[in-house]
Amino acid sequence: MADYFVGNKEYFPGIAKIKYEGPKSDNPLAFKYYDAEKKVGKKKMKDHLRFAVAYWHSFCADGTDPFGSATIPHPWTRDAKSPLEAAEHKQDAAFEFISKLGAEYYCFHDRDVAPEGATPAESEKNLAAIVAKAKKKQKAAEVKLLWGTANVFTNPRFMNGAATNPEFGVVALAANQVKAAIDATIELGGQGYTFWGGREGYMSLLNTDLKKEKEHLAKFLGMARDYARKQGFKGAFYIEPKPMEPTKHQYDYDTETVIGFLRHYGLDKDFRLNIEANHAELAGHDFAHELETAAAAGLFGSVDANRGEPRNGWDTDQFPSSYYETATAMYAILKAGGFTTGGLNFDAKIRRNSVDPADLFISHIGGMDTFAVGLEIAQRIIDDGKIPAFVKKRYSSFNTGDGAKFDKGELSFEDLAKIGSVKYGNAGFTSGKQEYLENVLNQYLLGL
Repeated sequence: MADYFVGNKEYFPGIAKIKYEGPKSDNPLAFKYYDAEKKVGKKKMKDHLRFAVAYWHSFCADGTDPFGSATIPHPWTRDAKSPLEAAEHKQDAAFEFISKLGAEYYCFHDRDVAPEGATPAESEKNLAAIVAKAKKKQKAAEVKLLWGTANVFTNPRFMNGAATNPEFGVVALAANQVKAAIDATIELGGQGYTFWGGREGYMSLLNTDLKKEKEHLAKFLGMARDYARKQGFKGAFYIEPKPMEPTKHQYDYDTETVIGFLRHYGLDKDFRLNIEANHAELAGHDFAHELETAAAAGLFGSVDANRGEPRNGWDTDQFPSSYYETATAMYAILKAGGFTTGGLNFDAKIRRNSVDPADLFISHIGGMDTFAVGLEIAQRIIDDGKIPAFVKKRYSSFNTGDGAKFDKGELSFEDLAKIGSVKYGNAGFTSGKQEYLENVLNQYLLGL
C-alpha cells in the first residue's frame, strides 16, 4: 500500500504510518498483533480480514449525542468557503488517515462524502464532483471501496421511511438518491452496495399497512438491483439487519428475518447479508450466531465490526475489544469460506470524551489487533481439529445406515417412526460436552 498524503495540509501531524511492532511494544500507535503480511493458513492477514474504515463515524461523527453538543472538533470542517469545499477537506483527511493506518478499504454513505444540495440535481452534482476526486485519490493511495450506500434516513422527508414511505413522492426521491449512490459506487469500483433500512419499519401498527410496506420494500430493492446490473455492476448487494432504533420495529430485524424476506420475494440470488455485531446484540443474538445463520443459508457477505455495551439497550458502536467474540466470529467466517467481496468495516466511533486526534488511530489499531488475534485463534481451532472433529463425530449417526437415508430424504415419515419404535428406545443420552469445548476454546485464547 502506498504512502499517500493529500493537499497542502496534514490533518494528523506527528503521526506516521502505523507499523507492526509486536506484542511487547509499548507504543500506542503501533500494531501489536496485526501483521498485514503474516501468513495465517493459506492467506495473508490483510487478505483474510480486508479491513475498511467507515467514513461516517471516522470523519463525520463529532461526539454529539441526544444529551449534548459536539465535543470533537474536526479541523477539516474549518476554513472552508462552501459545503463542497468542506467535503473536499474531509476527503483529504480521510485518505491521509486511511493511508497512515494501512487499511486497504473504506465504506461511505453518499451524504458522508458530499453535501446535500437544495435540489436533487444539485445533490447529484455535488456527489459527482467528490467522486471524481475520490477516484484519483483511491488510485494514488492504493485504497479501494469495499461498498457504498445511500443515507435515506437522516433527512426529515424520510421520517416515515424511504422505500416503505406511505407517500409515493418520498419513495421516488429515495430512488433518485439511491440511483446516484449506485452510480457513485460503480464509478469508484465498489465491490458491493449495502442497504440499511434505517427507517424501513414502523412506530405503530395503528397507522401502518405492514403488508404493503414490505411489498414496496421488495419492489424497490429489485428495481435497484436491476438498474445496477444494467449499468454493469457485478458486485454483491447487502442487507444489514437491525431490530429497532430508530423505529420500534424494522423489517430487517435479524439475519433469519432477512433470509425469509429475501427468499419470499425472490431476491436471495443477488442479495447477501452485512452482519453488524452491535445489531446482533440488540436483536438478542450472539455475533457468531448471526454469522453462522447467514452462512448456513449461503447468504453470508460482509461484516460491520464493532461491539455494543451489554448494559445499554442502544447502538453504542464501540470498537471491538473482545478476543472471545472475534475468535468465534472469525471461526464462523473461515468455516464459511472467508470473505469474497465483503470485509471487516469498522462501523464504530470513538467515545464522546475521546478528543485527541490520536484516539481515532488508537481505536482502529485496537480493533484491528483484536480481529487479528481472533483470526489466529480461529485458524488454530481449524488446524488443531479438536472442535471440528467433535462436531463431526456428534452427527456421525447420519453418515451411514438409516441415518444416511434420512439425511438424503430417502425415508418416509412412517419409515422414520417405525425405526424409532423398533431400534432407538434409549437414544438421546450422549453428552454434548459443552463445558469441555469451552475449556478447549479458552486454551486457544490463552495460546496454550
